[in-house]
Amino acid sequence: MADLNVPPRRPRDDRGWDGYQHPHPDGYRDLNPAAYAGGHPAPAPQPAPGPQWVGPNGFAQPGGYAQPTGGPGYAQPIGGPGYAQPAGGYVPPAGPGLPHFDDDEDDAPRRGRRRALATLGGAAVVAGGAALALSPQLRGLFTDGAEAGDATGTVTTDGTQARPSGQQPSTVRTYTEQNESYMGSRAGAALKRNAPSGGRIFAGPAAAAAATEVTVKTVLAKDPIRHLASRVTFGPTPKVIADIKKLGIDDWLRQQLEPEKIAPTKGELKLSELPSLKLSPTQLRDQRDQLNERGVDPARETVDATIARQIWSDRQLFEVMVDFWNDFLHVAADFDGGEIYRNAFDRDVIRKHALGSYPDMLVAANKHPALLLYLNQVDSRKDAINENLARENLELYSVGVDGGYTEKDVRQAAMLQTGRGVADGKYMFFGDRHYVGKVKILGFTHANNSNDPKVADKVIDSYIRYIALHPSTAKYVAQNLATRFVSDTPPKSIVDRLAKAYTTNKGNIRPVLATLFSSSEFWAAVGQKVRRPMEYLVATYRSLGVGPDATAGFEGDKRRTPFAQGLRQIQDKMRELGHYPMGKPTPDGYADVYLAWTSAGTMVDGWNEAGDLLGGWRKQFTYVKPEKLVAKPPTTAGAYVDALAQKLVHQKLSAKEKKLVLAVAGVSEGAKVDATFNGAIAAVARTILASPQHHLR
Repeated sequence: MADLNVPPRRPRDDRGWDGYQHPHPDGYRDLNPAAYAGGHPAPAPQPAPGPQWVGPNGFAQPGGYAQPTGGPGYAQPIGGPGYAQPAGGYVPPAGPGLPHFDDDEDDAPRRGRRRALATLGGAAVVAGGAALALSPQLRGLFTDGAEAGDATGTVTTDGTQARPSGQQPSTVRTYTEQNESYMGSRAGAALKRNAPSGGRIFAGPAAAAAATEVTVKTVLAKDPIRHLASRVTFGPTPKVIADIKKLGIDDWLRQQLEPEKIAPTKGELKLSELPSLKLSPTQLRDQRDQLNERGVDPARETVDATIARQIWSDRQLFEVMVDFWNDFLHVAADFDGGEIYRNAFDRDVIRKHALGSYPDMLVAANKHPALLLYLNQVDSRKDAINENLARENLELYSVGVDGGYTEKDVRQAAMLQTGRGVADGKYMFFGDRHYVGKVKILGFTHANNSNDPKVADKVIDSYIRYIALHPSTAKYVAQNLATRFVSDTPPKSIVDRLAKAYTTNKGNIRPVLATLFSSSEFWAAVGQKVRRPMEYLVATYRSLGVGPDATAGFEGDKRRTPFAQGLRQIQDKMRELGHYPMGKPTPDGYADVYLAWTSAGTMVDGWNEAGDLLGGWRKQFTYVKPEKLVAKPPTTAGAYVDALAQKLVHQKLSAKEKKLVLAVAGVSEGAKVDATFNGAIAAVARTILASPQHHLR
């Protein structure tokens, strides 16, 4: 074959990805899309490795808290390399209010608050890891050859020793998968020792919850209702807790597994204020100028809408699964083409199949312009093959890096997938670009002897379904689901059980989730997951009862509604923290283990956001005043803390924790207080939101 440029093998822990793909003048990319006015800001810097924080066992030993600023572990929230501070970004107004954590240094009484907050929130200091990012490089050229042939041949077509042909990727890679690499540390080993070691399946979730004894060490209450609400939502609320108690565990989960029957909330109805959400890629392209004049960026509105649903939707399990798939089958929002195609990918691929069939989802993704552009498939043709999508289909989206495929499998898959592209904003199969010749990939064999679009396209679909139902894919999906819902180091028993359910049900996800929630490992893993930065912020909005309407008197910028402006500010805050929906520029998605998210600076920034919400400073929304969080506040400080903790974190604090919270207000447990906690209610509430009980899920 002539001049087949094959992108390199890129180990995940030291690779980057061209998130912004630029059109070529050769006609093989859809040239119609163009960046919206001003373009996209560069992806926010990811949290740096270094000082780490809250763990399942509660408090750190004295001296165990790392200062939030300075040193290699601090992730600078604003102004990092490549980060563009959005115009009109949120700045708290001047005047009295809850001071930010880093502003307390020169005030002696507040230093006591800072120390208490740090002790309460900084429960553990452990070592983490980091992924390096390298730019892509071309490695290897195919030699000239016939246009059609037999791709299953054993001849090495790889011209370099850097990519030894025919070997298992596990024998040539220089990394382990993200979650495993993080959990391979000493801290990860400690977490594994505390995780459930095994379990069994029951007739249903309620039976499993009733029969399971929680033996792990945790500061969370060993209450199955609270545990369920923490794991399958973006944060428990009094309504969620009440609904589970009213319906029962089984019926509540059954309702959550049928989200189409759940009425939209006010926050979801207000999504109509995001004008790009319902537009097709063609409409977005045609209306670009009008949308620009209104300050609309479609890719960012897709993220805004996702954040709104996480905060206000009653379809919480569905939204959790959307987030799961956005990490598993990841397409970044910020790529060249994302402004045109990312919302359609969210609607037609992720959301359409989030609780349905994963094989259907993977087939749909591989015929969607967003993925084809993001991973350069539009540039791949029989005489110049690009292997990016073919590799990630195997490594990230199906069997996993240890799933048994070889470098030869990747090349053959890349040959088979040629011909898929984009024209006029839609998926198109180009028969004249399709490689013709026998292929064999992980046991999938086909003559592949036609470039007729209808025939060749069906062959590729058959291959995608084959890898989506491969036993290694079943295990890989099961491992990731168990990591999301059970623990950072889930026991083999639950992974095997979920993999079997996946295979038995041909990749349908609802039966897999039913198996998960009917397993004792899920119910035994109380407190074994830590909220990532985005999850912490969303849970804080939910806990404080922030509403989607604007504060009375707020006018905004006249171009977008207050709701749209407020969502953008939340997104900007999440970008500062390095974690937002569809945010990672590389195709591997965000890690889902707490050691990957343990920057002290990020933790402190989250606490400060909680302080801003308690002060009601984002006027685009409505708030419950801190002194109104508890309907009938007790008149003694200790009882008030108990009531406030029950409201915010749905359980009482320990005596030691309560003492630390009282220290923030400078009062004793028996001291008399009014509804404002003698003026300290916001500080007390923020301290409770800095506790392990709020950081854990």
